[in-house]
Amino acid sequence: MNSRDLSELARRTVDRVSVTLAVLLWSVDDRESQLHHYEDDVLRLVAEHRGRVLTRVRNIDAADHPTETQVIEFTDQSAFDAYMTDPRRVAMAYRRDACVARTEVWRVDSV
Repeated sequence: MNSRDLSELARRTVDRVSVTLAVLLWSVDDRESQLHHYEDDVLRLVAEHRGRVLTRVRNIDAADHPTETQVIEFTDQSAFDAYMTDPRRVAMAYRRDACVARTEVWRVDSV
């Protein structure tokens, strides 16, 4: 196997590695309900892109912490990319802009 073949194999292997993300969302003041409804709608698309929501939790007591935290897994990078560019998701961006003040996304592994 030459270096070009090895490089292509490495690229395809990386593309097939699952992508697991921790997503932390802070709502715009007094827009928590809108954030939850937006997330209900957008997360319905995850399964169509070879992904799954592993957990989704909501903050119940601390205003300075994220309003909602999710752990989402996709089978590979191309599945995640397809989700991010899904025209239905993109079309909802105005809703997101109205209710999400801040987002942090971390790539994580299960332990």
